[in-house]
Amino acid sequence: MKFLITAGPTREPLDPVRYLTNRSSGRMGYALAGAARHEGHEVLLISGPTTLDVPAGVDFIPVETAQQMYDAVRDMLRGVDVAILCAAVADYRPVVCAGQKIKKQADTLLLELERTPDILGSMRSVFGFTGKLIGFAAETNDVIAYGRDKLLRKQCDMIVANDVSKPGIGFDSRENEVVLIYPEHEVHLPQDTKEHIALQIIEHATIIPSS
Repeated sequence: MKFLITAGPTREPLDPVRYLTNRSSGRMGYALAGAARHEGHEVLLISGPTTLDVPAGVDFIPVETAQQMYDAVRDMLRGVDVAILCAAVADYRPVVCAGQKIKKQADTLLLELERTPDILGSMRSVFGFTGKLIGFAAETNDVIAYGRDKLLRKQCDMIVANDVSKPGIGFDSRENEVVLIYPEHEVHLPQDTKEHIALQIIEHATIIPSS
């Protein structure tokens, strides 16, 4: 099978030296790419900036902004059987990126932000993707409820949800604990290394019935 996997954060520039980003290390997405390749699948990894090594045998496209990731996913979907969108894509970006470094002047600074393109939400309705679609939901409360809502709104086959407020898992951690949310049920994967969690997610992804 051919997998397309997104990983890492995005960076939305404010000026030539500053940007808006988040705490994603990219480790979960890279673990998924490595696990899929380990299981013999063809893998394309599209990643925002990280300090991680690309798993051996994985095709790689580096991007920086949400728009760049949107464009790369759209352009690389041909022949993809399973898309796992694990990247922590910025929801908003500055309306204007200053051409020069913003100087410290007033006591406060107002930033006008606009929505970034919705990659997961575009997969079915805009890109016409008909393969297996798996999204991620990093939440701090009501994990199941928010994950199930995302499953329906984005027309996913499965959502991988986790509580990033829980110490020891999620961002900046080598371990994770997730819930796989399907249309009719949930599967809880207890806390483990991201590499072991990734292998289980890939196993579940391969047995999802085709759309």
